[in-house]
This record gives sequence, C-alpha cells and structure tokens, in this order.
Amino acid sequence: MSESRPAKRQRTDAPLTRSKMWYKDGSVILQAETTQFRVHWGVLALNSCFFRELQDLPLAQPNDQPSVEGCPIVELSGDASADVENLLKALYTPTFLLQKALPFAVVAALIRLGRKYDFRDLLDTAVERLTFENPTTLEEFDALKTDGQGRSRLTRILNHPGIFYDMLTLARENNIQSVLPCAYYRAVEHSKQKSFFDGISREDGTQASLAPIDQRRCVIGREALGKVQGEDGYPLDWVYSKTRNDCSKPQCKDVRMHYLRQRTLYLYALSCPPPQLPSLCPSCHKQYQDSWTAGREKLWEGLPKCFDLPPWAELTNDP
Repeated sequence: MSESRPAKRQRTDAPLTRSKMWYKDGSVILQAETTQFRVHWGVLALNSCFFRELQDLPLAQPNDQPSVEGCPIVELSGDASADVENLLKALYTPTFLLQKALPFAVVAALIRLGRKYDFRDLLDTAVERLTFENPTTLEEFDALKTDGQGRSRLTRILNHPGIFYDMLTLARENNIQSVLPCAYYRAVEHSKQKSFFDGISREDGTQASLAPIDQRRCVIGREALGKVQGEDGYPLDWVYSKTRNDCSKPQCKDVRMHYLRQRTLYLYALSCPPPQLPSLCPSCHKQYQDSWTAGREKLWEGLPKCFDLPPWAELTNDP
C-alpha cells in the first residue's frame, strides 16, 4: 500500500455531478474531479486495505465536515473520474472482468488505482492482462497470434491506435518491469521511427506519446536489432555463413545474396515466420531453417540488452 494518503475527507466548492453509480443505501461518497459516487464502505474495505484503514478512523468530525445525505465525502485527489468509475464497475459488476478483452483504459485504471489504494486483486488481474500481451517467453510471444492450430487468438486488451505506446508507458510508470522488453519490441515493430517523437493519434483525437526515456530506448533498440540479427547464432546468420554443408546448387549463393540485400525486411525476425526459400538445395535449406529457429531464441534471450535493460531474470514486477 502506498505510504501517502491520497484520499481525504474535505470540502470542495466546484460544481458537482452525480455518477450513475449512486446507490441509495450507500454509506460513503467518493469524489474524483467533480464527479461523486455513492457506494458502500463495506465493499471498499473488503477489497482495499487502504479503505479498510480509512473506515476505521475515528468517526467524530468537526460540525462543518462536508457530507451528502449523511454520507461522508472522501475526495480522491489527482484521480480521474473515468478511472474511478472503471474501478467501481469492476467491484460492483460480477461479469465486468469476465470479458475476454477489456479496453486499455479499464486495465490502466485498475493498475493505477489498484496500486494507489491497494485493491490487490484488481491490480493483479490487470497486471496479468498486461503481461499476457507482453510475455517473457518466446513461446508465449508466438502464441499471441495463433492458438497453436493456426487460428487467430483474441487478445486480453482491445487494440487501438497507439496501444503499444500506451502499454509501454503504463508498464514503466508502474514498475511492471518484466513487460518492458516485449513492450519496447512491439512499439518499435509497429511504428515508424518518426512517431517515436511525434506520437500516434488515437481515435478520440488524443495523442499516444512516449517519454524521452522511452524514445531513447526505442531508437537504440531499433538500431541494435538491425545490427545483431546478422551476427553468429542470430536469425540471419545463414546469409553470412561461410559453411555451405555440401551445397549442391550454384543458385544457393544467389539466394543468399538476394536476402543479404533484403535483410531490412527481416529487421523484426521475432515476428516473422521463416521465409519460404524453395530454390535452396536441401542442405542449405536445413542450414537456413536451423539458423532461423536457433537465432530467434538467441535474439529473444538478448532482447532486454537491445533496449538497454537488465537481463530477463532481473526484470521483476513490483507494482
């Protein structure tokens, strides 16, 4: 639980509106920005250590303590009303979190407020969705696109323009470190370098943008990926290899030279299936397949280093 006390009972003179989440038998008013939510101490205390402790504070208050219909007002300083509404929906609607894929705004709200107010179960649920989208193993990464039988798989977070920047920022700001290597890779893979600095427009007119530290890591990571993939043991090693394994076709050399010139097409070999090269002789084809498979594994192992991050084993989650 956060050491700060971001929620407090206090008066505000701003024009206020009632949320649709207004229970007549509610016992406390949560206020975020200018929106008020009438909910139950019991529900909050059951799910949050923070609100359990807040509820146990002495009830005696000054005569001018603001209240609504006898319910004390707890102002949630610095929190967006939309975030609070999403968190309360998760608490009050049993089927809300059963959806296969949730909007990013919901996942972000549960992580931010779950961390701030110690809604541990909601926090863990949201972190699980974020780590599903940005896994720590190559097998899980490959499974993102198929279910093992070639069928398309649903994700746990709904897609939108700029989603990869948004997931990256959310993970870094909330100390979910295991997500970062894959999140940086996906951000680089799915956007042009120009957008690292200009951002990506979302459908609602807002901008998904990267902080300077993320811009730097995306730039150096893209450069590192381009350099490393042709080195010994990496996916394009077969292009440069001097060992021909009893090559039986003169045109194999031409195929290698062609893909040497086209190597930028495989800058993101982690996401690419092995290209079909039927013109290679059987020996060269096997060498190429083995090199591609082993190279992807080695590239994944070194992915954190490409983005100037600690090794996988040191990237822990402490939201």
